Amino acid sequence: MFNPNARLDPTQVQDRRGGGMGRVAAGGGGLGIVGLILALVLGVNPGDLMQQAQPQQQQPEVAGVQATGDCQTGAQANQREDCQVVGYVNSIQKYWTDEFARRGMRYVPAQTVLFSGGTQAACGYAQGAQGPFYCPADSKIYLDLSFFEELRRRFGARGGPFARAYVIAHEYGHHIQHITGALPEGGGTTGAQGTQVRVELQADCLAGVWARHAADTGFMQPPSDQDIATALDAAAAVGDDQIQRRTQGRVSPESWTHGSAEQRQQWFHNGYRTGDVGACNTARGRV
Repeated sequence: MFNPNARLDPTQVQDRRGGGMGRVAAGGGGLGIVGLILALVLGVNPGDLMQQAQPQQQQPEVAGVQATGDCQTGAQANQREDCQVVGYVNSIQKYWTDEFARRGMRYVPAQTVLFSGGTQAACGYAQGAQGPFYCPADSKIYLDLSFFEELRRRFGARGGPFARAYVIAHEYGHHIQHITGALPEGGGTTGAQGTQVRVELQADCLAGVWARHAADTGFMQPPSDQDIATALDAAAAVGDDQIQRRTQGRVSPESWTHGSAEQRQQWFHNGYRTGDVGACNTARGRV
């Protein structure tokens, strides 16, 4: 999976695993899983749910956690889940730094914040139950590692290392949208052809583009067919139609915010197959 001799840069990940209290985060471009489910079931704009967020109770501290500052090599990334996150972040940001430079542009790095239970973000209070999200107000990705078990247990994904890679690369896709001006303020419109769905599918495609070039960064070995299959499986598991079938027994495309399972797989595959950012223009025609 990772080049065991690769040197990791743990400063790209902030390790805040512990407790805290505050308000639920209202991060643009990355509504958490709980908010997504509520929006899909209630048929409301996710932004309205963000406005109604209430203060949360303090979360318990997590004992015996090794810090990501210890993550120094690819060999450690092959052994520890938190070092794996550091390795993915390093690889993703190396790719985008090089790709932006190739286009005569400058990539602005974004840190990933690891936390457990909850932590404060510039968008508000981040809770682990929300799932990973990107906060454009501070240009950081927020991630509670327990989400990956939730993805497997609650949403039926097979899980595995490259499913995690897909999730992280998707959130960095939102960062790319933010620094290029493609991430709309206020969340955009809902529905199968809405702005929110187009934004999320583009982030899936950008994740696929990185996956195609992951080995070129020096941090990763080329993803296997099985790796890509687990990424596609994770993408399908959080498709709007799949979530709606599990939670309400019917599909309501007018309330979609992320796209169907088929669409999410299709756009990740578009990015991976072509390895070309130009293949990720979801603004053209029907998605």
